[in-house]
Order: sequence, then structure tokens, then C-alpha cells
Amino acid sequence: MRHFSYLAVLVFIVIGSGWLEVFLRVQVYRRWKRLLLALTPAAVIFVVWDVLAIRAGHWTFDPHQMLGIELGPLPLEELLFFLVVPVAAILAFEAVRKVTGWRAE
Repeated sequence: MRHFSYLAVLVFIVIGSGWLEVFLRVQVYRRWKRLLLALTPAAVIFVVWDVLAIRAGHWTFDPHQMLGIELGPLPLEELLFFLVVPVAAILAFEAVRKVTGWRAE
């Protein structure tokens, strides 16, 4: 069961933040183009960073905690991390804006 460890963390992050879209109607997913514009630059930078760190021997992943699905040198869970965590942060930010009426300008 340990091979689901990293994936389980991602699932809990989705559960912990996903309800904000449904119940507070923050409309993050509805504005998918805006979401992609926010996610893409950071994801590209961190994927490149991870690949370089792995190749240099500075970073590794415990294969016992991974599903074993890899895209290049990165496990699937790591790639999902670069999507799930920023989306959770954006959902939280938009929820705070919605609840408080605050506008970031």
C-alpha cells in the first residue's frame, strides 16, 4: 500500500480544496484559460528544475511510495503535484476573496 503514499497526499489536497469550487462557487475551473495561464509558467519551471536535479543526483523519489508510472525521469505523481498544489492555492485564494469581498488589484 505504500506505493500510493504520494498519490494519497494529492488526493487529500484535492478533497481539502475541491469543495471550495462547489460550495463557494469560486469559478476557478470555469475560467480554465486563466487557470492554465497561471499554472503553465510555474509548472514548466519546476518540471525543468526537477529533471535537472534528478540528473545531477540531487533529488530522487522513493519507488516504494510511487505508482511506478513515469513520464521521462519524473513519476506521474510529481507531475500531478505541479498541477494539484497550485490549483488548491488558487482555489483558497479565490475563496478568501469571495468570502471577504476583497479584490486584489
